[in-house]
Amino acid sequence: MINPALLPAPEAAAAIQAGRLSATELAEVMLGRIAEREPVLRAFTHLDPALVRKQAARVDAAVKAGARLPLAGLFLGVKDVIDTADQPSQYGSPIWGGHRPRSDAACVALARRAGAIIAGKTVTTEFATRFPGPTTNPHNSGHTPGGSSSGSAAGVGAGVLHLAFGTQTAGSIVRPAAYCGAVGFKPSYGSFHRAGMKVMSESLDTIGLMGATIADVVLGMTAMTGFDHHLPKPDRAPKLALVLAPGLAGTPETAGLMECVTEMARHKGATVTLVELGAPFTDAVALHAHVMNMESAEALSWELDHARAQLSPILRERMEWGMSEPRAKLAAGRAAFAAAQAAFNDAIAGFDAVLTPSAPDEAPAGTDYTGDPMFNTLWTLLHVPCVTVPVGKGLKGLPLGAQIVTRRGEDAACLMWGEWLQAAIHGAAHG
Repeated sequence: MINPALLPAPEAAAAIQAGRLSATELAEVMLGRIAEREPVLRAFTHLDPALVRKQAARVDAAVKAGARLPLAGLFLGVKDVIDTADQPSQYGSPIWGGHRPRSDAACVALARRAGAIIAGKTVTTEFATRFPGPTTNPHNSGHTPGGSSSGSAAGVGAGVLHLAFGTQTAGSIVRPAAYCGAVGFKPSYGSFHRAGMKVMSESLDTIGLMGATIADVVLGMTAMTGFDHHLPKPDRAPKLALVLAPGLAGTPETAGLMECVTEMARHKGATVTLVELGAPFTDAVALHAHVMNMESAEALSWELDHARAQLSPILRERMEWGMSEPRAKLAAGRAAFAAAQAAFNDAIAGFDAVLTPSAPDEAPAGTDYTGDPMFNTLWTLLHVPCVTVPVGKGLKGLPLGAQIVTRRGEDAACLMWGEWLQAAIHGAAHG
């Protein structure tokens, strides 16, 4: 019999629902994988095998009672800026050490309702900002997994989680997923309700999902949002707008990767046209840091007033900078975001999607720096869906990703074209 941990997530959930596999059986092999990898991976900030087993038993009982659970028994990691009623929520900060919320965040409640097992709380950078945790890259422990959704990306990339929640304010879903060889999906802004999330930037923070494949993410998004994220395979190749980054040329490594990806997409029939996004997009990107840091300083008002010494020096400096900026800068930033959002559909008129890098290069060495979000910031402030898919490995043998972006609300199309791109690259590489 095949090892249940090797089953794709949709097959594992279907087998549990049909009674061919129990959630308890799957939980035991997944816990074994976690035990094997976690000493080096360090993806979890809280892990309770006994609690996992209790959840699995409840799923098995619900299935036997006739419940329809699309995520039955799947291991889901929850980034530790998202509340869980039965596990600590510490937000990557000693200020909140041991904090136990009374309730689940909305997205966690929806995951449980669909039959997912909350495998544990995954490491986040401090308040999902800069100061990193101990997590290592699953492909090379000497490299960062990215951030701020470090543990979620590493857990999925290592195969110890079927799915994981991340959050993105600049590039915190897409970049770490790319570094760890996972699929990372930042849906349209507001797709997941943020109740129960430690929100830092009201204008930017978006909850998203990571999985091993597009199919895993489609299953999770559909089960938890109630909106069907599955579209049939397209009957034609896409028209893609190739965008590097507004005002940025990217690194030589990124240019080489995108040249290769573009060639493979064209080989499979895609039209790929270089598009340069100037104003108002460059204006919005230039003000991203102001909006992010000024709103985050507001979000951390209590911490700054009562526990400032327990903030990391880099976060304290950024928050103090945000508080010192004139309020007019925040208003200007929000207005720039709105102008760019209003202009985006016309800017990519005639294209099915945007093709763009997921990150500047492979994951940087060391774990003190989580990488540059230069290829993510714009899409986050535009509130549009974007997905990174693995497209091979770099010179250091670490994963590389390419990103597909569509218009706001076109989440299913984003996933569909992402899957098309990955299949096109795989097909070109093997034929």
